[in-house]
Amino acid sequence: MEDKLALVTGASSGIGYELANELANRGYDLVVASAGERLSTAAQDLRSHGHQVFDINADLATREGVDRLWQEVEAIGRPLDIACINAGVGVGGLFQETDLDAELNMVELNCVGTVQLAKRVVRQMVGLGAGRILFTASIAGEMVAPREAVYAATKAFVLSFAHSLRYELKDSGITVTALQPGPTDTDFFHRAGMDDTDVGQKGKSESQPDDVARQGIDALVAGKDHVYAASLKTKLEGALANVIPGTVKGAMHEKMAKPSNENSSS
Repeated sequence: MEDKLALVTGASSGIGYELANELANRGYDLVVASAGERLSTAAQDLRSHGHQVFDINADLATREGVDRLWQEVEAIGRPLDIACINAGVGVGGLFQETDLDAELNMVELNCVGTVQLAKRVVRQMVGLGAGRILFTASIAGEMVAPREAVYAATKAFVLSFAHSLRYELKDSGITVTALQPGPTDTDFFHRAGMDDTDVGQKGKSESQPDDVARQGIDALVAGKDHVYAASLKTKLEGALANVIPGTVKGAMHEKMAKPSNENSSS
């Protein structure tokens, strides 16, 4: 009998890689997807668990990339038991100064690509009457987030989408879980242009990606609606997110996202 099959996007590094690694540890065959050269190395590492790993290099910020990914998933000829829709990027800085093309690409990946892929996944799972879906949102999706205004808005979109979809599917045999990490020790902040910020230099050490992934998959398997992962600080921030006034949340986030030299001079 074949092992169950799980899809993980954004799986070449960071939380996505660790989600795939966690699922492989639990006996799943994998479909891993990402754009770039690192995916083949990640897939080879994941094969060391002894399970099948199908790696698909696709730019999920494009409609064509998502279509190609799904065509290759269907060509495998096996239904998905789990889908971790995780691929995402960030852009940091004051909105008046950030690059518009980079932000629009982020919206395409974090929001449009997420909806496009979820449509295919949900329709397949509804046809089977079973399945589990994990969306990687963020604690930022519940924050006032100066210097990450568009990024936080994309994650608020993902969080709302996950919660609403969960309700729609409540009687279908399909569960939907939102993973909400806080700052995590990955290359996210480097890619977002935030190396010179407090969160980019030290805040991300609060959580390790393997801990985030383990808590995310635990919540997924348990059928929970969401999980704040992985540090105690992130869990406390999540618990207080709807209690703390927006101005206070904005000031807290700006201190983390502002370049360190600006904090020291203020």
